[in-house]
Amino acid sequence: MVQQYVVFGRQVGSHWLAMATLGTLGGGIALAMGGKKKSKEQGPPINASNAAEEAFIKDFLRNAELEEAKKQKH
Repeated sequence: MVQQYVVFGRQVGSHWLAMATLGTLGGGIALAMGGKKKSKEQGPPINASNAAEEAFIKDFLRNAELEEAKKQKH
């Protein structure tokens, strides 16, 4: 026989309580892990005084990332 517990005036088997506990735990974990993912490209803001300086900084960062990718390939 299964151990019976009284929940809200009804008898409930221990296996039902275990399944409900594991289901609630799994659902909570799934909800906590979901949501909006942060993009990897988002970094600190570029505080440039004009558009030319901002373009230079972006170009420099792009070239640095390409060089880093080349180093990792070899």
